[in-house]
Amino acid sequence: MKPEELPAHDEYGRLLEDRGVWRQATTLEAAGELTARWLEGGSSYQPGHFAPGFDPETVALAAVLAELNRNGLFTKESQPGILADGAAQREYVTGFCSAGTAGELLALSTHTELVTVAHAPGEASSAAIPVTLAGTEVTTVLGSSENPVDEAQIRDWADETNDALALLLADSWYLEILDPVWGRNGVLLPAVLQALKGAGPP
Repeated sequence: MKPEELPAHDEYGRLLEDRGVWRQATTLEAAGELTARWLEGGSSYQPGHFAPGFDPETVALAAVLAELNRNGLFTKESQPGILADGAAQREYVTGFCSAGTAGELLALSTHTELVTVAHAPGEASSAAIPVTLAGTEVTTVLGSSENPVDEAQIRDWADETNDALALLLADSWYLEILDPVWGRNGVLLPAVLQALKGAGPP
């Protein structure tokens, strides 16, 4: 096959050239920087996100999420708070970080309303805190560890990034931070960013 005949995108529409840089990302800092670039529109590839871009509801959060990624939290998932048309969401963000950063973010639960669920490396937990409702049906919960804790999960991360990063994530803390107030925005992410920057209580 000639070079010009090689596919430019994977089956999800993600640019393969953007995927290539993830092969070199072997630290949480590097993963955070690449995630920030994706949130700013500079990349169409994000590991584990099987589309070239993020969901429309993330647009309003993208700038501050990029800052979180550049300050020690490699984010995995997030959503804004919503109260409308029978739907309800609590704002939350999840991600991987070092033990020191986990301690700073866990402390948010001691001096704010925010709830931080911290999962130690290798921990397999299965709590269920509702964060999304469709009518009376719970459609999204937090509380389960997302660290790669078995061979299959580590292989999935390695396939999407590289072996070194997959093993690092397996040895990192995984945090889930939520605002307990349904539909509220503007409290959680600024507080998380302030904690990451070591600025003390918000």
